[in-house]
Amino acid sequence: MKLTTASVLALLAILKPHPASSVVIQSRANVKPITLNIVNADLAPDGFKRSTVVVNGTYPAPLITATKGDTLQVTVNNQLSDPTMRRSTTIDYDGIFFQTENAFNEGTPFVTTCPIGPNASYTYTVPLGQQAGTFWYHSQLSVQYVDGLRGPLIVYDPADPQKHLYDIDDANTIWQVGDWWHNTTIPLLAGYVATGIVPVSDTGTFNGIGRFNGGPEVPFFVQNVEAGKRYRFRIINTSARNVFTISVDSHNLTIIEADGVSTQPMTINELEILAGQRYSVVLTADQKVDNYWINAPYVGGTPSRNLNQNATLSRAILRYAGAPEVDPTAPMSSGPDTPNALVEANLRPLVAELPPPPDVNLTLNLVVTDGKAQWNVNNVSYVAPTTPTLVKILDGANSSSDFNITENTFVLPKNKVIQIDFPPNDDDEAHPFHLHGNNFWVIKSNSSDAINEVNPIRRDVVAVGAAGTTVRFVTDNPGPWFFHCHIFWHMQAGLATVMASGLDDIRNDVKPDNDWAQLCAAYAALPSDEQ
Repeated sequence: MKLTTASVLALLAILKPHPASSVVIQSRANVKPITLNIVNADLAPDGFKRSTVVVNGTYPAPLITATKGDTLQVTVNNQLSDPTMRRSTTIDYDGIFFQTENAFNEGTPFVTTCPIGPNASYTYTVPLGQQAGTFWYHSQLSVQYVDGLRGPLIVYDPADPQKHLYDIDDANTIWQVGDWWHNTTIPLLAGYVATGIVPVSDTGTFNGIGRFNGGPEVPFFVQNVEAGKRYRFRIINTSARNVFTISVDSHNLTIIEADGVSTQPMTINELEILAGQRYSVVLTADQKVDNYWINAPYVGGTPSRNLNQNATLSRAILRYAGAPEVDPTAPMSSGPDTPNALVEANLRPLVAELPPPPDVNLTLNLVVTDGKAQWNVNNVSYVAPTTPTLVKILDGANSSSDFNITENTFVLPKNKVIQIDFPPNDDDEAHPFHLHGNNFWVIKSNSSDAINEVNPIRRDVVAVGAAGTTVRFVTDNPGPWFFHCHIFWHMQAGLATVMASGLDDIRNDVKPDNDWAQLCAAYAALPSDEQ
């Protein structure tokens, strides 16, 4: 179903703004305007200069901060011009639960919206509600964020129940790790399609800084601390593929948050973090004044496929006040000699919550087509439609048969408990599956054989792999919510579904404005090189 001029005009007539929508926004405690200028810039995070797609000229993108209860008004100005990368864009706010009435601002291309073309602008309204924690934002269009469009979004809670555990939590205590490529995404994606081999990154970056074999010795990022202080470090894996393992020489880390959910404190010395996941850890600066390595080695494909890659060079420096401004004297290592690593299955929420029994059970089997850039969920490889899922629902779609088979859309009843089982698979890397619009209880983690139906953690990105995973969520926030692998190369190759619930509620509650309704027609009119 394509949007013709006539259908767009009809849609504009139907999708009038809700009469009270502006009143609701104005009545919020704090509306915070944000401007994101999406530009091409020549940058060299690891010493290799290349054209990028970034926000306001920087990688990572600028930090967005807010306070619990705020509403963000994010104006995106698309100023992209480089034809070696996608020139349209959309912005997704990972971990933020867009409510039904605001689903059209959620930012998933061809699910809840259409992309913003070059030389165009769009303003997303992002009410944060009662959420607080560590989030991030990135382009959701194809694999565009690989080119640099990714940054942190931190929502502070003045009444944080864990505040007594740390002294410092500010803009200087955010750690962003991510994979980085020297080539741009259009040729990288073409190579993946031609061979079925996912591109292997050149570098891993820590707060936007990395090194590669034979490259310049770019100064490592330095995290300054004072002896005796306790720091809340918010760790975000902004990768499109790589899994990072974080540790700090001679220091323990105490986890207090996972994906925006407060956890019971758990002390470890090594933390594995998949693409899209976030953790808050507390580090006490209780060692002698010196410089210490922050280790951030990574895995993501076979290193021999990219000889630039050297995961040992992925690191930063923890520097105590009074220490000399030099690299640590300790050797670069991959982590502690005696690891006390996080086991996800052992995480517990700060406030225990008994998950209700499931009403609907689904099984999702993930299978790759040998030799091709094609992933399948239950024998279907997701292909984005030309008309967004939300538009189809507003236009009357009521069942899975009203969508293309390749949209892999599961129509679910509202206010029901959905359990999804991912059987064990033999893939050589875990798939970080991410749910938009909601989070889920991790009933069975890929890290253990244990089943937890008493006090499991809730999060929005979970590993799906060799041991099998089971998650459970409630469809109490109707909408068409994307559920996909956060290895974006896999997502682009079809490893995705849409969980659509409460279709009648969507039609009753979603009243998009004209700016949103015009996005699809404007995008469809673009020449292919500007899409």
